Amino acid sequence: MDDAPALRAPVLVVLAGLPGVGKSTIARALLARWPAVYLRIDTIEQALRDSDALQGGDVGPAGYMVAYALAGAQLALGLPVLVDCVNPLPVTRKAWHGVAHDAQARCLDVEVVCSDVPEHRRRVEQRTSDVPGHVPPAWAAVCQHAYAPWPAAAGLLAIDSARCSAEAAATLILSRVAAP
Repeated sequence: MDDAPALRAPVLVVLAGLPGVGKSTIARALLARWPAVYLRIDTIEQALRDSDALQGGDVGPAGYMVAYALAGAQLALGLPVLVDCVNPLPVTRKAWHGVAHDAQARCLDVEVVCSDVPEHRRRVEQRTSDVPGHVPPAWAAVCQHAYAPWPAAAGLLAIDSARCSAEAAATLILSRVAAP
């Protein structure tokens, strides 16, 4: 007789948005309340740069490829995963859904924006990185970043960090994670 409780499918939460919108701040608030594996693209990409394995320091898609593999392995173990990344293109968004599908996990897309442009610029210009060696992008680079609009899709949770605190955002995300 098996006394183990029935487990729900693991969940993959992908925090997406341009640099400086507040993804990592929301991730910290969320992780204080939800034990999940945390994968941050900035950390992975900086480790790849530090390894000197890449020619010229251009990471290209390597950081995302590593993150997809790590997320899939953790989800396959039944662990929830929180990803912090720009997730700028339909191809990257589709890939995250493929990772979740392959692991029989749910996927929650969370797009974080900062509708207050002067505030977004202030955040970008005043932030320092907590990833050793990582240099955050300048405001001009953020403004020129390739970032495709999300299609109107069921299931996307949009959070405006100019109007919603990190703690309130964590509550919203947790409510979606807990939903059947």
